[in-house]
Amino acid sequence: MSKLTFTQQQLKQAAAKQALTLIEPGMILGVGTGSTVNCLIDLLAKVNLKGAVASSQVTENKLKALGIEVLDLNQTGELDLYIDGADEVNSGLELIKGGGGALTREKIVAAASKQFICMVDDSKWVQTLGVAFPVAIEVLPQARSYVARELVKLGGEPVYREGFVTDYGNLILDVYDLDIGDPLAMEQCINNITGVVCNGIFAKRKADKLLIARQTGVEILP
Repeated sequence: MSKLTFTQQQLKQAAAKQALTLIEPGMILGVGTGSTVNCLIDLLAKVNLKGAVASSQVTENKLKALGIEVLDLNQTGELDLYIDGADEVNSGLELIKGGGGALTREKIVAAASKQFICMVDDSKWVQTLGVAFPVAIEVLPQARSYVARELVKLGGEPVYREGFVTDYGNLILDVYDLDIGDPLAMEQCINNITGVVCNGIFAKRKADKLLIARQTGVEILP
């Protein structure tokens, strides 16, 4: 008998189903952005949420379409739980996020939450961050060229994400070839460049728990 093989989409759905079990009725839930999160949003009607805080306009629209009340983080205070995906994750539960361009809002909601759960399929698991996936950096429009020059000095190759504007009206530089042996140090170094709003390395506020969907099932770390 041949072994059943799950598609990447099915793995994402499996991670989302596992995440759903961690959500309590009456909770105000922080909801991330991306394809794996979309699988979770499709399931949220099963949970009696008090409301949700969205990490992007796209997520906000999806939640509202399901009749889930979207709340302002300024009014909710600290959240008990934030669930999001990632573009890459390492064994230290440090992440690269920002492929969808919502990194700043995602990082704000993550920072304001007691627990941050990251859910991914196993294609996102890496030994070293940034080898295969670029680091998204949100920059003020006027500072784009200056920030790009500073990133080159750090060894990176910045590429302007043309035709994209963030929820906050800023631009994105996708930076390839950065040496991210020390994610926390690189996150702080990039943030210190004048004109940078936020970057997609999540090391200062890394995930507290990782749900990683593999062919053998959903592994929970730590």
